[in-house]
Amino acid sequence: MRTLFNLLWFVLGGFVMGVGWWLAGLLAMITIVGIPWARACFVIGQFAFFPFGKEAINRAEYSGRHDIGTSGLGFIGNVIWFLFAGLWLAIGHVTSAIACFVTIIGIPFGIQHLKLAGIALAPIGKTIVSVEMADASRRYNAQAAVSRMRGGF
Repeated sequence: MRTLFNLLWFVLGGFVMGVGWWLAGLLAMITIVGIPWARACFVIGQFAFFPFGKEAINRAEYSGRHDIGTSGLGFIGNVIWFLFAGLWLAIGHVTSAIACFVTIIGIPFGIQHLKLAGIALAPIGKTIVSVEMADASRRYNAQAAVSRMRGGF
């Protein structure tokens, strides 16, 4: 079913939004200082092409470790991103979502566009994994947190 949804998504608008992400990445790469944002654009652009069965998750939540993208510098990077590109990509996804919600068949596609709009606002510090990996990571981190609260390791 995911394959069918991904193919329909790609043909009915996913291609356009994925290319939008890649264009934002190319523009960021031209500036040299925008290379970290460009990398995020290319990763999320691939996600925008085929989003069903995948999920964006915070890297610290996924790996259990913080890195530069999940720290205060990542927050600053997301603020800069929001001002220069994030808002425009989010508007594109929200507009596409509204168009999808007009039809009953388009509702799952509209939901994906809204998820991508949220990612567009702050992509730094996120990674794309399968839905199963995201769920397993959340379960593992929840069990580890409960264990720490109980005093165990």
